[in-house]
Amino acid sequence: MFGQTNGLRPYLILTLLCLALYLPGLASVPPIDRDESRFAQASHQMLETGDFVRIQFQDQSRAKKPAGIYWMQAASARLFHAEQSIWAYRLPSVVGALAAVLLTFAFGQALVGRPAALMGAALLACSLILVSEGHQAKTDAMLLACVVAVQGVLGRFYMVGRGVGKKPGQLEILAFWIAMGLGILIKGPIVPVVALLTALSLCIADRKILWLQGLRPIMGVIVAAAIVAPWAAAVSQATHGQFIGQAVKTDLLPKLLGSQESHGAPPGYFLLLFSALAWPGSLFMVPGFVRAVKNRQAAALRFCLAWVVPAWLMFELVPTKLPHYVLPTFPALALLAGIAIAANDDTLRARWSKLYAGLWLLVALALAALAILAPFKLGEGFSPLSLFAAAGALTAGLLPAWFTWKGEHQHALAAALAGAVLAYAGIFQGVLPGLDRMFLSQRINEMLPAEVPVAAVGFHEPSLVFLRGTKTDLTDAPGAVVFLESHPQGVAVIEANSRPAFEAALAAAHVRAEQVGEVDGFNYSRGRPADLGLWALKAAP
Repeated sequence: MFGQTNGLRPYLILTLLCLALYLPGLASVPPIDRDESRFAQASHQMLETGDFVRIQFQDQSRAKKPAGIYWMQAASARLFHAEQSIWAYRLPSVVGALAAVLLTFAFGQALVGRPAALMGAALLACSLILVSEGHQAKTDAMLLACVVAVQGVLGRFYMVGRGVGKKPGQLEILAFWIAMGLGILIKGPIVPVVALLTALSLCIADRKILWLQGLRPIMGVIVAAAIVAPWAAAVSQATHGQFIGQAVKTDLLPKLLGSQESHGAPPGYFLLLFSALAWPGSLFMVPGFVRAVKNRQAAALRFCLAWVVPAWLMFELVPTKLPHYVLPTFPALALLAGIAIAANDDTLRARWSKLYAGLWLLVALALAALAILAPFKLGEGFSPLSLFAAAGALTAGLLPAWFTWKGEHQHALAAALAGAVLAYAGIFQGVLPGLDRMFLSQRINEMLPAEVPVAAVGFHEPSLVFLRGTKTDLTDAPGAVVFLESHPQGVAVIEANSRPAFEAALAAAHVRAEQVGEVDGFNYSRGRPADLGLWALKAAP
């Protein structure tokens, strides 16, 4: 596989690998709270209202991210006539993840050679965090594609400055700035910040700056502005200038100055999670990174280190932390791993590397255990599909660890990829859809006819809004009573802790209602059990 790198064959291999990784479970896993459901619902409301400028979740402005990903999700849902189906809103993430992998190979071959680039791109494709993001209707998979496009061209310029390779042409320079503009339109400053940190680090380390002159920054700023400015102007006019200010005050600054929405963690958080986030590729990425540090005078290694280290430190220092934040550094780490495997480097055979393989194996064992145990806790008990997922996880763990100990690293890589495909297919297609106790909104939706209006008290998860419709009323106990009075055929979802207040509100309003159903399970967004009662007006005697 890794020796056959001529022509279009690597692109076909990587495309098939990505489809095997990202398509299972795309339609069968219910909407996930909270970010995915918020994105999907806001995109759905664009289709409902025809307003593609303002970003709304119900009647609230969603000043979190620019409009780029919402447009892509809305276009996907409309193209496939699947406005009510979560898979249609997830498709742009599949496309983004696939593009990121193919671009990693396309640009990586100029940096590290075709075999190493193919191995690195394959490791990126199967990393746990990218597979997860490729299954969710969010920004990060498509953002990664923009990062790789920008960094790939930047790397080409750096290599030419070091006397290696051919200077990028005008189309590649244009692609650099288009990707920069799209990246800003998808997730604000992340793409330019990663590129700036990379370039600045290299300029300081090498004490040279002339290698950047071919990027044509004046023309580039015009191109990027032409992509971003029309929407920025339109949304500022539509919201009287409040959207951008609100985005800075309620999203950007809170992340920089404190832990937003209880997502704070100390520095070192991402380093601690890395073995799991990049699994199974982390087995090779850690030795690859150590090798690059030792040989950092080599141009390709120097560029990859400048891509990883400053950005990683920035993410570690920002108080707000979510696992996907460090994803923009993974393509460079994957290429470093590919270089080490292709060279059969001694770092992979070092004693500490073999010891790390034993520690890394714990991730595979944990995934296998979760695949077996989760259906008992959150589903209907034992599922044969759990064995399939667990077998894949063990294959992706035990065999690579064994081959690593024997020094057969390409065999270890092949086993890791094959096992990862089996594990992820089993988890996303077999295990997750059966965890009914996690997906409370899905169960509520299945219990009620589509035309029944719904209000909710104490359970305000966005997935309920996406599944039941924009008019779903997230309210308090008195509001639920008013809702039932005005919607005689409606149903109020009342969380157990809110039931006394709801019953008191019913008594105060002299309204008779009864519980007509119950859903209990685990609200993973809040990390606690949930007991939900479904209430409707009591029929007159």
